[in-house]
Amino acid sequence: MGPKKSKREHRIGQFLYRGDQVPAMTADQAFLTERSEDVGAGWKHSDPWRVMRIQSELVAAFDALEGVGPAVSVFGSARTKPEQPAYAAARELGRLLVQEGYAVITGGGPGIMEAANRGAHEAGGLSIGLGIELPREQGLNPWVDLGVDFRYFFARKVMFVKYASGFVAFPGGMGTLDELFESLTLSQTEKISGFPIVLFGRDYWAGLVGWLRETTIPAGAIDARDLDLFSVVDSPAEALAAILGASGKPRSGGMSHRGSGA
Repeated sequence: MGPKKSKREHRIGQFLYRGDQVPAMTADQAFLTERSEDVGAGWKHSDPWRVMRIQSELVAAFDALEGVGPAVSVFGSARTKPEQPAYAAARELGRLLVQEGYAVITGGGPGIMEAANRGAHEAGGLSIGLGIELPREQGLNPWVDLGVDFRYFFARKVMFVKYASGFVAFPGGMGTLDELFESLTLSQTEKISGFPIVLFGRDYWAGLVGWLRETTIPAGAIDARDLDLFSVVDSPAEALAAILGASGKPRSGGMSHRGSGA
């Protein structure tokens, strides 16, 4: 008889850990919480060593994604179920984006991410998933054609923006809000330009938009023109129109279809 399979399993990049070998903390947790006095003088726990690991992660991701061509990043809740309307809408948007020559980038997880990847894959386009190491394993959904797993959230966030021509935020939680405001900040500070940011679902985002308009503007925290950094839509067709209206047609010669390499 073979060894009994452990119920505890964890993947980090190309490595698989089971049972007692599963690390107590993710790389992000260790990076943000450990101090030299906590872990001793081991060089693999030093910050200079982590810089090398971060560098290698970025280099590998740049190599995998540099030829992708025009793409749109789609975000939203991992908890959205296939029977919910938002799932169907994200799936349809993935299909529409591919038809316009875009690849689709998501966080590679379930819910909205799976839906957008699925729509892109089913339409014959390039479906990209940028996964992240989490304490509770999530893994890449089965509709991802090109997947890259990250140890560090900040390295992953670079890829969401660097290789995208636009951003669509479906209803979601903390992760979606994090990516949304990262993109808004980059746009507001002119680190990126011509980058459409689309909020899908007027009812869902109404409270946030109202707070920005009624609280932050009167307080002088943002300018009224900052509300022009994003648009709010209710249908996949509206979302596509917002992307096309801001960024125009994608560049030709990109690798937005499967089989063209990575």
